[in-house]
Amino acid sequence: MGTAGGAVRNPVGAHVPVAGGLAATGLGYARDIDAETVQVFVANPRGWATPVGNPAQDEAFREQCAEAGIPAFVHAPYLINFGSHTAATVDNSVASMRHSLRRGRAIGARGVVVHTGSATGGRTRAVALAQVRERMLPLLEELEHEDDPWLLLEPTAGQGASLCSLMADLEPYFEALDRHPRLGVCLDTCHVFAAGHDLAAPGGMKQTLDLLTETVGEGRLRLIHANDSKDVVGAHKDRHENIGAGHIGAEPFRELFRHPATEGVPLVIETPGPKVNYAADVARLKALRA
Repeated sequence: MGTAGGAVRNPVGAHVPVAGGLAATGLGYARDIDAETVQVFVANPRGWATPVGNPAQDEAFREQCAEAGIPAFVHAPYLINFGSHTAATVDNSVASMRHSLRRGRAIGARGVVVHTGSATGGRTRAVALAQVRERMLPLLEELEHEDDPWLLLEPTAGQGASLCSLMADLEPYFEALDRHPRLGVCLDTCHVFAAGHDLAAPGGMKQTLDLLTETVGEGRLRLIHANDSKDVVGAHKDRHENIGAGHIGAEPFRELFRHPATEGVPLVIETPGPKVNYAADVARLKALRA
């Protein structure tokens, strides 16, 4: 598990289960599938609870990741939406995001991924983004320690009144947050494909990554969620498929590994199926990387 000293250009790993302990369960699972990087939840992804965590597990996780050279990431809960028209949702989003960032620091995570949300209640994108600024920027400004994680924006598949799904949508989002130095991007290949970027077309992956760099600048892409798509390009459906078995196909991932924007960026799979499928997808991506 892992490659000490970060010898590989792109560590490949997975979102791992942690019920029973971050280190005990999460890193055990990572070893089983030969993961070089991991992503975890530090709270119920479909709730607002903010559990304190287990200091012994936190320390073991942090130390074992450091020893094995495994970059770790946290995925914040799915309910978070800084663009919501409901005050309780926004207040809960702030508390939940702050919790994920603080827990991320405690376990040595490099970044905390959050979905970019939507403008609910029929409000305009501009009004929603003003609220994103008001409520999210203070959280970014709390990231003043050297070991604080980055806040990584994950564009969505473009369902409903999505605030950010296409690469161009990252421009106003980054502007709203003053292009904060701790603000980065987590690119989900299934999401961007569903949003309308045709990664499967010849040169499509390169074009999309070029556009991402043009929009947010170099060094902002910090994590990739490597997922194939059950649905066609532009379907606005977030349905992940195993690598090479969906509409994106395997070849664009080979292209992804060779793009300058992905230099040093870890890949995490969130594909369907049991552990054996995860191990196969990790192996498949490593083969494409080679």
